[in-house]
Amino acid sequence: MIDSEKNDETRRNFLRKLCYSAVLAFVSPSLVMRGKNKKIVEWIIGENYNPYDHYWSMGIDINKCIGCGRCAESCKIENNVPKEPFFFRTWVERYHIYKDGEVAIDSPNGAINGFSKVVSEKSLEKSFFVPKICNQCDHPPCVQVCPVGATFKSIDGVVLVDANYCIGCRYCIQACPYGARYIHPVTRSADKCTFCYHRIVKGKLPACVENCPTQARVFGEFKKKASPIERFRRMNKINVLKPALNTEPKVFYANLDMEVK
Repeated sequence: MIDSEKNDETRRNFLRKLCYSAVLAFVSPSLVMRGKNKKIVEWIIGENYNPYDHYWSMGIDINKCIGCGRCAESCKIENNVPKEPFFFRTWVERYHIYKDGEVAIDSPNGAINGFSKVVSEKSLEKSFFVPKICNQCDHPPCVQVCPVGATFKSIDGVVLVDANYCIGCRYCIQACPYGARYIHPVTRSADKCTFCYHRIVKGKLPACVENCPTQARVFGEFKKKASPIERFRRMNKINVLKPALNTEPKVFYANLDMEVK
């Protein structure tokens, strides 16, 4: 009888510990995130900048892009992006559409050094340039898969990465449908476009926008009538990349062809 009572008590203690462990495993990440988000808020808010007053987005006019690559070059300089040709926060792709329906895409060194002349025996129907960048999604899959909360969406709508928390697991890289992320070879953390966050909080434009010679890029406040980006959206036929994914990008394209991926 005594042994039976001891066995029952042992089982109860085991079940109690098991339930406690399960609850702790579920709750603790949220508690950690709550404490970490407090630090994040302190990190992103400057003395004279209130993120609650802003919600940022970008527009890109395909017809104005000349493929000069100054956006990619200025981005690398401004954000200390490694010079190797496979690290980019923004880059430019050239599309060749042939009459037989074939689509060819190239982007040598992100377009920093320009493009070579097209040499092909096929009949070319049209060719154009498409700047690519992190789409700053309203429903970012990269944020959803980050196991430690290092990738997050700021109050003013910009998806950022806290390198101090990033563990380099690459989940966000796999989840991004736009190929806009990479692992920085020095910090070993995920890196991507931030709309030059360190500049916009000081009232400046992102480096790629400021250095575009044809003003193919427009930057401003999302859904504010007087904003340049809202005028851009009113005056052009607007599309986003991969709309079927429902990520709700805040990078809007004017004159985007259906062949663009």
